[in-house]
Amino acid sequence: MLRLVVCISGGGTNLQALIDAIEQGQLDAQIVLVVSNRREAYGLERARRAGLETFYFPLKPFTEGGQSRAEYDAVLAERLQSYAPDLIVLAGWMHVFTPNFLDLFYKQVINLHPALPGQFAGVNAIQRAFNAFQHGEIDHSGVMVHYVIPEVDAGEVIVQEEVPLEADDTLETFAARMHRTEHRLIVEAVHRHGAHQSSQEDTSDQ
Repeated sequence: MLRLVVCISGGGTNLQALIDAIEQGQLDAQIVLVVSNRREAYGLERARRAGLETFYFPLKPFTEGGQSRAEYDAVLAERLQSYAPDLIVLAGWMHVFTPNFLDLFYKQVINLHPALPGQFAGVNAIQRAFNAFQHGEIDHSGVMVHYVIPEVDAGEVIVQEEVPLEADDTLETFAARMHRTEHRLIVEAVHRHGAHQSSQEDTSDQ
């Protein structure tokens, strides 16, 4: 069973997708901690309702105290190591990790991004894709889950899926279609990581 730490900054709908998949027996995993860098993130309430441990850890006290993002990352990484996670899932986590964090969890951090590889890296990807569609630049976007590296949204892709843009789409209808895809792919990506980890362990035992 995979031990998951899930990092959120907002509503936590993708966290909920993971909670539901675990409760329904679709995913052999346990969420051992939910981390948020925003106190008001509704995902924390979702976690509490599911009986999960939560941890609020904001960046602001570090920056106001003259400490760097890298120092914040190092402290958070040390805290998370105590939970012995097999995988750290960034599900709407609005903070770019530095090597101080990522080097301690090599190929153990994955991120869900609402765009395809090489497109719309960074924030507001759904809005930017919709704007590009309105200007006739694209006819589809998509969702990917990838391993996290210091370069934003550029790590090795675990799973991806195209999402079409329709002529009568509004931003709301397109976003809803994207979110439905996100909820499926984040579960699939965790499953694939677990299957790959198990196969590696089986090979090492031989």
